[in-house]
Amino acid sequence: MKIVVLPGDGIGPETMAVTVDVLQAASHRFGLNLDLDHDIAGHESLKRHGATVTPELLAKVKAADGLMLGPMATYDFKDEARGEINPSKYFRKSLDLHANIRPARTYPGMTARLGEFDLVVVRENTEGFYADRNVESGGSEMLITPDVVVSLRRITRQCCERIARSAFELAMTRKKHVTIVHKANVLKIGDGMFIDACQRIGREFPDVAIDDVIVDAMMAHVVRAPQKYDVIVTTNMFGDILSDLTAELSGSLGLGGSLNAGSDYAMGQAAHGSAPDIAGQNIANPISLILSAGMLLGWYGQRNGKQAFIDAAAAIDRTIADAIAAGECTRDVGGSLGTREAGAAFVARLQAA
Repeated sequence: MKIVVLPGDGIGPETMAVTVDVLQAASHRFGLNLDLDHDIAGHESLKRHGATVTPELLAKVKAADGLMLGPMATYDFKDEARGEINPSKYFRKSLDLHANIRPARTYPGMTARLGEFDLVVVRENTEGFYADRNVESGGSEMLITPDVVVSLRRITRQCCERIARSAFELAMTRKKHVTIVHKANVLKIGDGMFIDACQRIGREFPDVAIDDVIVDAMMAHVVRAPQKYDVIVTTNMFGDILSDLTAELSGSLGLGGSLNAGSDYAMGQAAHGSAPDIAGQNIANPISLILSAGMLLGWYGQRNGKQAFIDAAAAIDRTIADAIAAGECTRDVGGSLGTREAGAAFVARLQAA
């Protein structure tokens, strides 16, 4: 398996270095023969190539089997005409990575403030309210007058159906429960179509229980009792917000793994940002990026029928859980180790298991 590795900005190089060590340990233990191709994106690419991402990099990624994208300083990138392209958006759109899979779970060894839970947010990734993914040319936010902005949202049946299928297929491997999150009481047409598409696909999975919750009520319900939920499927912006909330409820956004998957490509990406305020201090939590790397290995294994990759992904999950339980992690999740030291502890556990 060939993986293009882009370390990113801020804490990205630190957390990606640890993640690469974990991937290499997994490759050695499970005989994966990983080929890690290192390149650049974000600020480093902007300085060197005049653009945060380049067509040549996209071609390299398309020729590989997967992509690991480190945290990017996306808020800094405002003018695409000057090469300031959002790398995350660029790859999601260019590779048609329609499903953003974001697990959230509690771990032994950490205080479970809301009780133990294990859920996954399945977020549509290519349309919705995001102005940079809605139209073929230009943006879908318009300044009508100096004091009036109109923002458009695109919802298509095709995208609704394929994210629904991703959610139901995932639910069949878990507790067989899908919750549709929407705002159909106000967005009657767009979210009405989203609910209808999810229910249509759901009829192909008669063993899966289905319910639906309005998004504002869902924010209250998931804080009160997250253990009620298994797989949550929703549109782009609602999923972005909800998945950050559920990751934080598990103990830290630093525990939020994230996989962006399409029909042909997939990208592992931490759920958090580049945190430039703590960059270079050896305190950043690498777990989110490590979990995302494990998810990428699991996706590749399932897609290609390669059990060794599925086993490696499961071993990475277990190693993270065991390390947290033993306190071999960074301070934000109850440990006392630095980024590099936590990474070394993860690698040692993965090699010994």
